[in-house]
Amino acid sequence: MAPSFLSDPPAMDEVTSFDLILKHGHQDLVQAVAFNSYGDRCATGSVDGKIRVFNRHKDGVWRHCDNWAAHGSEILELQWLPPTIYPNLLASLGIEGRFKLWAEDPSAAPGRRFSNAARSTTNPNARGSSSSNTITNNNNYNTNSSSNENPKAAFETRNARSPYRSFSMKHVDDTRHTYLALVSADGGLTVYENEQPENLADYTQMDEFAVCARPARGEETAFRVRFDPNPEVCYSALRAGVPADALGLVVAAMDTVRIYRTRDTVSASLGVATAAKEFYLAAEVGLGAHRGLVRDVAWAPGNIRGYDIVATACQDGFVRVFAVSTPVAGEEKKGWSAAELRKVSKQARASASAAAEDEGAGAGESHPKSGIRAGLDQSRSSVDRSSTSGLPGQVRHVVTEIAKLDSHRTPVWRVGFDDDGQILGSVGDDGKLMCYRQTPDGSWAKSSELAMMKMRMAAP
Repeated sequence: MAPSFLSDPPAMDEVTSFDLILKHGHQDLVQAVAFNSYGDRCATGSVDGKIRVFNRHKDGVWRHCDNWAAHGSEILELQWLPPTIYPNLLASLGIEGRFKLWAEDPSAAPGRRFSNAARSTTNPNARGSSSSNTITNNNNYNTNSSSNENPKAAFETRNARSPYRSFSMKHVDDTRHTYLALVSADGGLTVYENEQPENLADYTQMDEFAVCARPARGEETAFRVRFDPNPEVCYSALRAGVPADALGLVVAAMDTVRIYRTRDTVSASLGVATAAKEFYLAAEVGLGAHRGLVRDVAWAPGNIRGYDIVATACQDGFVRVFAVSTPVAGEEKKGWSAAELRKVSKQARASASAAAEDEGAGAGESHPKSGIRAGLDQSRSSVDRSSTSGLPGQVRHVVTEIAKLDSHRTPVWRVGFDDDGQILGSVGDDGKLMCYRQTPDGSWAKSSELAMMKMRMAAP
């Protein structure tokens, strides 16, 4: 016999306060959802290009904060920046390929906080534009327009060659640097850096390269990029020689997944050498591991386990979990004390810096580049980084598949970890949310399942 709650309408006092946020008010399908670090703010993006922001108040009720027409069409992704940055920032990406950064004005009335910022946060001397990318900085905000009359973003960029399809942002509290990674439909990855979070327009191009071959015209594509969410690399990677401040990126391009790290380099301009970071291919998921397009990828927080974990959502119906480790030659002879880790990291950084200085010295002794030579060098910067293996400062990573989950049995579209990296969630065509936990032997297994239940409500 079926339980009574399957046929009887729920009582009014059984409806939770979270039901209020489900009535999002969008006039079209909700394509993107993002929560902030504290879990008390939620942003939803719709196919009609509008964003709505909800706040959870002290009574536990979610209330509408703001809504505006952010893009001309479908919104692909949303992400909150850490609350340690003031003002609160919300990033969005539309199907038209424009990336936008929205700044909140806390003094504004509800309904005008993000769409009508009356504060100038840009720098007219902003850097970061290149021949392939267009940066738009809006320092004149119209405070009299409504939320539906072309609101202005605090920062905006697009790719003139090919529209952007995914983005990821990372803020480092220690250095107060903010990084932005954008992958375009032609397989190009561009990374920007901002050294002053208070100045939203000061984004400079840090690196640019190709993550895969350019897809054929009319071919179905899938791209996803995510930063390593951990504040530092794991201790085993430190012992292998990875700098503590190295950045990590995982990129899903078509049916491949690649992991990139940064190495310290020296760039020279007009004879002046400056320290810089450059991404290199640290590891790649073996060919044939995915039998379809990789729709989503996630990097797990909490690398205290000694290795990193990356999960993928594939069109073939499987959720795959990979362990990313850094084996070290003579590992049994090395200690695990904090002093030993600092010693190894310091030695690795010193050797990498020496090699980078040698590269910079060679570059500084060269003659100034002509316009044609500069263009050729810029084109070389977009090549696949797999051809640059063996350079100083690179550390070999190993990827091992530790779980292959087929709970959905339908194409999987989204995958993500909780803030501790202990729970993995996935959503597929079946409309169900599957949750997985790591077992004592290191593999992952299904722990729970959540599905929307359609109920016939009794007529009043």
